[in-house]
Amino acid sequence: MEELYKQNAKVVYHFLYSRCKDEALAEELLQDTFLKAFESIERFDGSCKISTWLCQIARHLLYQHWEKSKKEVTVELKEDISAAYDTEMQAIHKIELAEVFDKLKQMPDEVVQVVKLRAMSDLSFREIGEILGKSENWARVTFFRAKKQLLQEVRYED
Repeated sequence: MEELYKQNAKVVYHFLYSRCKDEALAEELLQDTFLKAFESIERFDGSCKISTWLCQIARHLLYQHWEKSKKEVTVELKEDISAAYDTEMQAIHKIELAEVFDKLKQMPDEVVQVVKLRAMSDLSFREIGEILGKSENWARVTFFRAKKQLLQEVRYED
């Protein structure tokens, strides 16, 4: 279990933090995620990556937390993303980040989640689809449509 933690804690933490923007909460839920995973490891069937399964547990715990606290949580992107973008995100990286983030904030929550999971957590489209309860193709199409829309909107404002 320790090796599982070492290999996946960073991805799960980043996933949680990107959703709640609260370091303490992300850290607490990270621990809860691995506790739940340890308690139910026999239910992991190998149909997805272990990191995807852990992120699904983390998402469920985060939603439970929000429901219990009955807070409205808004998630905003940070302007100083230090992670390197993969090939699909390089075009967006060249554009003024502040403008892109402003436009992204105006998009539907599911679209923002797909872009963040792809760009910040470097998850595959399959993993994103599994985490959000959608198909791999849906995640891929949503990401590319968002990228296209962002590029068009930022270019038209110049």
